[in-house]
Amino acid sequence: MRYSPLLTDLYELTMLAGYLEEGMADKPAVFDLFFRKNPFEGGYAVFAGLDPALAYLEDLRFLPEELEYLRSLGLFKPAFLDFLRDFRFHGTVTAPPEGTVVFANEPLLTVEGTLAEAQFVETALLNIINFQTLIASKAARIVHAAAGATVIEFGLRRAHGPDGGLSCARAACVGGVRSTSNVLAGMVYDLPVRGTHAHSWVQAFPDELSAFRAYADAFPDSTILLVDTYDTLQSGIPNAITVARELRKKGHELRGVRLDSGDLAYLSRESRMMFDSAGFPEVKIVASNELDEFVIDSIRDEGGQVDIYGVGTILATGGGSGGGALGGVYKLVAIDGLPKLKVTSDIAKATLPGKKKLLRALGPEGDFIQDVICLEGKTPGSGAVVYDPAHPLQQTTLPADGSLQDLRRVVMADGRRTQAPESLETMADRSARELAMLPQGCRRLINPHRYKVSICGELNELRNTLITQLQRSMRHA
Repeated sequence: MRYSPLLTDLYELTMLAGYLEEGMADKPAVFDLFFRKNPFEGGYAVFAGLDPALAYLEDLRFLPEELEYLRSLGLFKPAFLDFLRDFRFHGTVTAPPEGTVVFANEPLLTVEGTLAEAQFVETALLNIINFQTLIASKAARIVHAAAGATVIEFGLRRAHGPDGGLSCARAACVGGVRSTSNVLAGMVYDLPVRGTHAHSWVQAFPDELSAFRAYADAFPDSTILLVDTYDTLQSGIPNAITVARELRKKGHELRGVRLDSGDLAYLSRESRMMFDSAGFPEVKIVASNELDEFVIDSIRDEGGQVDIYGVGTILATGGGSGGGALGGVYKLVAIDGLPKLKVTSDIAKATLPGKKKLLRALGPEGDFIQDVICLEGKTPGSGAVVYDPAHPLQQTTLPADGSLQDLRRVVMADGRRTQAPESLETMADRSARELAMLPQGCRRLINPHRYKVSICGELNELRNTLITQLQRSMRHA
């Protein structure tokens, strides 16, 4: 899938034209992409969207019709449009693998190149990374709440447009939701596709039993029946049991039933008892209907007997408390070899200057202790003092018996990917593995444990020095 270079904000183009006129377009620049708050008021995020972001960078070029549209706006000079005709991304990108568990204020992507290249790609990279990281994080929370039950992504009809539906299915898999109802996503991303039938199927027949029998005749080895069109316990489940007996006589088995309304905890318990009593303990109970991690958690807490959760709207839109959008930003951290930072009255929003690396402190068993952001070329030793970036007076020391792991690698050099894309299964396995290594409480849905992200002494000193210099220059301006 090609992302047009016109998938950008107008100011990226006006800045690019301005840099060209000022003779600044070829200056070397470094940008960091990061977010300031963990999504959903949670304790972590799951990084996703890297492969489509790299595909965008690798294929970046303006087609003749796109240049003609820009010409028609009457904003840009012919020399700038000529410049865009040969415009490509030849830069370097450093990032963690998809599925890595990440936290607020950590540099996810670092983009290096000419000022023209690195600045222009801001909007598209944020669009891709923000949405997919949001959805992967939501998926991880839902999978955690499901506690071993299967989760299927059901969100296409409520997703933010066709591309949103595809991106959701992809990112949800990275976060641990490994199947989808979206057939196109199944083809594009090699995902298992799952589904049942709609209430309209039942309504289209003279009665519910006739509808169930017809569906079982059409799909005898994959029958899952929607049982709440009329009355779940008085009609739907008894009719499903009748069809299950008829299938068994023909050498087939009913796969499951779906509950899409009502008290899902109560209905799933009663349905389970009815199927077990009838001799069908293997029939799966699927639940849907505006589910999120909190509803799933409450169903389990109330003794619900759900085997499979179909999660749609909230997952596909990244909705819920603290959701809706990931607040990712893209900030200049160095230009022409000089570190840069953005300063505000709130030091928590001051950017971290210079080229950096992101390290993870691991315990002897590989468990995650804290993350440390350091200047490139600097690695703190065991017992080193590190600082809270939002509250520099708060310090901690790195454990003497731990180790440091560099979370990121160069994933693109000279505008070309450095390695083949990973499978979504590999990414999903990574996120599951890393989530299990978090400190206790980080995955808690409400008031999670705060995972420490610190900066090393040299970076803290550089930031303080630059802040002081900027404050002095403002006083003498």
